[in-house]
Amino acid sequence: MSLPFPILLLLTFSTSSSFFVTLAHCKIPRLGISPKMLKNEPDAPTQKLNDPDLKMFYFNQNLDHFTFTPKSYMTFQQRYAIDSKHWAGATDNAPILAFLGEESSLDSDLSAIGFLRDNGPRLKALLVYIEHRYYGKTMPFGSAEEALKNASTLGYLNAAQALADYAAILLHVKEKYSTKHSPIVVIGGSYGGMLAAWFRLKYPHIALGALASSAPILYFEDTRPKFGYYYIVTKVIKGTSERCYNMIRKSWKEIDRVAAKPNGLLILSKQFKTCAPLNGSFDIKDFLSTIYAEAVQYNRGPSYSVTNVCNAIDNNPPNRKKGLLDRIFAGAVALLGNQSCYDTNMFAHPTNNNKAWRWQARKFTLKTMLKPDRTCSEIVMPVGYDKQDTMFPTTPFNMTSYIEGCKADYGVTPRPHWITTYFGIQ
Repeated sequence: MSLPFPILLLLTFSTSSSFFVTLAHCKIPRLGISPKMLKNEPDAPTQKLNDPDLKMFYFNQNLDHFTFTPKSYMTFQQRYAIDSKHWAGATDNAPILAFLGEESSLDSDLSAIGFLRDNGPRLKALLVYIEHRYYGKTMPFGSAEEALKNASTLGYLNAAQALADYAAILLHVKEKYSTKHSPIVVIGGSYGGMLAAWFRLKYPHIALGALASSAPILYFEDTRPKFGYYYIVTKVIKGTSERCYNMIRKSWKEIDRVAAKPNGLLILSKQFKTCAPLNGSFDIKDFLSTIYAEAVQYNRGPSYSVTNVCNAIDNNPPNRKKGLLDRIFAGAVALLGNQSCYDTNMFAHPTNNNKAWRWQARKFTLKTMLKPDRTCSEIVMPVGYDKQDTMFPTTPFNMTSYIEGCKADYGVTPRPHWITTYFGIQ
């Protein structure tokens, strides 16, 4: 899940209904005209996973839910999975827990998401997992190459379309299993958590409740917190080790000092064992700031943790004649492991999932403040390195460069106010 923000847990449930909560590799055809909406038969599983109780299906999904032009009726195959092992059945009005996919493949979600597996048996629930359009195997236009080609095809990738996809599939599932009175609770994390909260707002007749974990729905326009994401990163690292915090603060100027030398970028490249030549000191700065943010956000120890990174910076190498950047590099190795080289530009050759996400949301980096990141559309979150984020060089979010990047690469202008206009300010 790609949105790096402090945890926010939202639970939204209806008060008007009663609900007890103790709480494939399938060939994807090219788009074709189809009059079917909810029937979508045959509906046989396209793939069985390692879990024999979990079966993968496909749904004949409309390309565009909001217009009635001929192209809007074109369809694509959307993957979803169902686990009915512990479901008590329609006659008991047993609940449905529906995981709303985010910016990743359903395959990775199934292996990582434990909430449904943990709570499904206790609630005797039907478990449904849905893949987000343009991610994993759910590709409109017949292939990722076509779907991710340019703005004319990527234009159908947005949150409103995704929510309508989920609504169509969940109504199909209720019809398929004759579950007219089974309540649905939608679940998601990060961007998927945002979708879960928004789904409850937009489709209250389908979802009785929503569990939105780590969902930064208040990170738009004037709703963003006074102290942002990198303030929290700074606070956590300083609280872990003030020595570590101080060395990180000093390292940025040291990186610039080395970079300014003759062959300075080559020196830095050897120092940090980069896989490719550096274009500037911002390559290393961005690489390191991402490491610190990753350690704080996920902190899944003992090795992938803030403590591990700071211990390496504080204590290694033991030879005190080694410089500051040796210690900083030791922190990177502590988090990423000992590798033959380190990729400081992971988005140079992005995966299909990354390409889709870069269309939806902007990845803020130090580099993008100097060179627009060519990403855009609706999820415009003003995240930057502000003056209170004392561990980082001050580089505030720049809307002008954001807009210029989108226009230069896609020929479209992002809509920074659209999310709060369409979904409201919570």
